[in-house]
Amino acid sequence: MAGRPVLMTVDDDPAVSRAIARDLRRRFGSRCRVVRAESGATALEALRELTLRGEAIAILLADYRMPEMDGVAFLERAMDLAPTARRVLLTAYADTDAAIRAINDVDLDRYLLKPWDPPEERLYPVLEELLEAWTRAARPPFDGITLLGHQWSAQTQLLKEFLARNQVPYRHLTGEAAEPVLAAAGLAEEQLPAVLMPDGAVLARPELREVAARCGLSTTAGSPFYDVVVVGGGPAGLGAAVYASSEGLRTLLVERTATGGQAGQSSRIENYLGFPGGVSGSELAQRARDQAVGFDVEVLSAAEVTAVAPHGDGRAVSFADGTEVTAHAVVLATGVSWTRLPAHGADDFTGRGVYYGAAAYEAVGTAGEHVYVVGAANSAGQAALDFARYARAVTVVARGPDLRRSMSEYLVSRIEASDVIEVLTSTEVLAVEGGERVERLVLCDARTRVERTVAASRLFVFIGATPPTGWLDERFARDARGFLLTGPALRDAGGALPAGWPLEREPYFLESSVPGVFVAGDVRSGSLKRVASAVGEGAMAVTLVHRYLAGT
Repeated sequence: MAGRPVLMTVDDDPAVSRAIARDLRRRFGSRCRVVRAESGATALEALRELTLRGEAIAILLADYRMPEMDGVAFLERAMDLAPTARRVLLTAYADTDAAIRAINDVDLDRYLLKPWDPPEERLYPVLEELLEAWTRAARPPFDGITLLGHQWSAQTQLLKEFLARNQVPYRHLTGEAAEPVLAAAGLAEEQLPAVLMPDGAVLARPELREVAARCGLSTTAGSPFYDVVVVGGGPAGLGAAVYASSEGLRTLLVERTATGGQAGQSSRIENYLGFPGGVSGSELAQRARDQAVGFDVEVLSAAEVTAVAPHGDGRAVSFADGTEVTAHAVVLATGVSWTRLPAHGADDFTGRGVYYGAAAYEAVGTAGEHVYVVGAANSAGQAALDFARYARAVTVVARGPDLRRSMSEYLVSRIEASDVIEVLTSTEVLAVEGGERVERLVLCDARTRVERTVAASRLFVFIGATPPTGWLDERFARDARGFLLTGPALRDAGGALPAGWPLEREPYFLESSVPGVFVAGDVRSGSLKRVASAVGEGAMAVTLVHRYLAGT
């Protein structure tokens, strides 16, 4: 039913309404869904619901003489809700002058005279022609989520990233394309961004947690107790969850946004073992998530952990919504965040032309633009190559004198061979400027200190790594940069363990300063910051969890 376009008829006479709907179903019922209404107001409300559900409206057939709202007035108002629908007026001989005027006033496609019998001669041929014309111009129906919001809105960007990274089908409408849906939803500009669900529900300026729940993602734990809680759904967290659950441990995996972490945003990972042709970060993340779910890992999305603390023999994990679960052991695999660009104005344009990291879908939107990429590691190089497939020009801005100092040779060679990519070494971004969105960058040569201003539409930042560990209390030992210390690194210069260490045994290699809480992946001080090593640390953490639970 949802795949068939709608043919709507409006007539205030119940007998006439039933008769014309009957004739329409006889001829078009296999191709169209015939909807009838007995007043203009009722028909408009039905149109709003159909539009919100993303259903295609092919033909509107309205009787001219209706009380309160005649057929012409209805068709005129319906244009805002279904602008591509073909409009037909059903009229008596005495009203043909009004029908002719309506052709010019409301862009009427045709008018039909009553009675329409026999329909094979007076009704079907006209509607067949209009339906064929509509079909040629119509877009395929969309049955996923619709996102309404300005292209250069930080909140819209946040929702786009959340939906894309969680593999939720959606379309983003803005400008003229969004107007009919905005009208159907009754939304004002200040209520955007908004998410329209397939069932017609409208979420104005929603929180990610609300969107996640509507999409069928779990946002609250289903049990008060687990063997292991894994905080973070990047490669390390996914690795830990898969190995823990496959070895019989009841496992909860908690992720703030989407599984995959920074690696999940990579357009292509080409040096990961077992994928000779490379694999996108999102595909690798989805495969790992599917594998985890297959081993009965419980996955929470859009859930934020606010504290981990000893609780008797277990470890209490607190959430931002006020709930709490307890586990025998915890694995912290929160990964890292991109370091904020220390350029004047950069924070003001975040989500409006300045982006940290880049998912694969971002590249398509850069067609015809000049894109700047800041960074000199593999993530920046892979992004530059991906943007070069669509953008008019790509400029890589690196503070160091040579990309080879931090980027793999296979990426550097491809960048050098590209006629779309330019590399500016020993260069930094001093300022980001513009109005509603990014329009200019101020660049500075680190050697000569000469500044210049260049036109730019988008700036993607891939610099440094900041560990998100501020939410942990003082019991968790960190290095000078905030990365979590584990195992032998917990001893100070004099060889002493942290003052709060309560056990006689040495901390295990990946164990934090809180016994039973292990650390894996990029957030750990001294880790290699590679996908393969993160997965390995996740697996190793589970081995150490078993040792911890066994008391050995």
